[in-house]
Amino acid sequence: MPDRDDMIRPNSTVTTICQFVIGSVGTLLVAAGGVFLFVWLPSGTSVFGVLLAVITTVLGARIAGRLATTVLPTYNVAEVAVTGPIARDGDFGPVPGRGQSIPVDDIVEQIERAEDDRNADALVMKLNTPGGEVVPSDDIRNAVLAFEGPTIAYATDTCASGGYWIASACDEIWARETSVIGSIGVIGSRLNASTLAEELGLSYERFAAGRYKDAGAALKEIDDDERAYLQGLIDDYYEHFIERVAAGRDLDPDAIRDTEARVYLGDEAQDLDLIDTVGTHEEVLDHVTDLLGTEAVHTEFEPKRGFRQRFQRGAHGLAFAFGAGVRSHVDERFNVRL
Repeated sequence: MPDRDDMIRPNSTVTTICQFVIGSVGTLLVAAGGVFLFVWLPSGTSVFGVLLAVITTVLGARIAGRLATTVLPTYNVAEVAVTGPIARDGDFGPVPGRGQSIPVDDIVEQIERAEDDRNADALVMKLNTPGGEVVPSDDIRNAVLAFEGPTIAYATDTCASGGYWIASACDEIWARETSVIGSIGVIGSRLNASTLAEELGLSYERFAAGRYKDAGAALKEIDDDERAYLQGLIDDYYEHFIERVAAGRDLDPDAIRDTEARVYLGDEAQDLDLIDTVGTHEEVLDHVTDLLGTEAVHTEFEPKRGFRQRFQRGAHGLAFAFGAGVRSHVDERFNVRL
């Protein structure tokens, strides 16, 4: 792939004029086709035919406009949003629709499209997330690291835990004065239903190969060795988190540990070097303009979903509404989240 700095793009004014010409010509052709099919061709002019011609023209104008912007895009900054809890399947969780999160694989695909897009000279990650699953957060982080060009993380309401894991991969982190930043820590949880099981007359029988295969099973009491084993996993995840933030932000690991997974508002986060600058979205784009040496024009990269995917998401939510999508948490013995 050629270097973005070596690419020659048309002047933005020329591009806009060309887009207008393509859109206008396309609209006129569709309008002429609509008039021919629904007004001229039928015997006698009818109100219905005129209405169909008008509808065809309106739809044609929209399609021609989209075609013009696709053929001659004016943007040079890709913006990808991470919103809601970070999870592999997004809203395909125990409560569909809550958090309005996008599946992580879709977010990674958007970043990869931005990397492959010759027009996208910079990447802005718009973050509003409390965090979530560890590996999906790392998948997004790795995709950001692979982008060749300036990368800016922009925190809106919340950029915590897994969100900050992602932000630390960017060249710079911006946030609002009242943004919630940090929570550099890891939490693991398990459901202890052993007392309830005993009251209900239920007992737990173990059929497993390997000392820790059923560590954290909900229907039995956890022993000290299992507790130490599970805490060790959390500690390992935490050290990975520290290492990533320290490398990405050029901070002393001990200084990160001293935050003790607290969250900070934008100004205080800046004082601690957790972010670089407090500012608005417009100020972020002004800064990207300075970095690129040309006016920053951003476009939002959104996931590409076919009809089947949209249908599946809708059907999943409907099934949950009728009680068919309820998932038992008893079998989720140990849930680790950033």
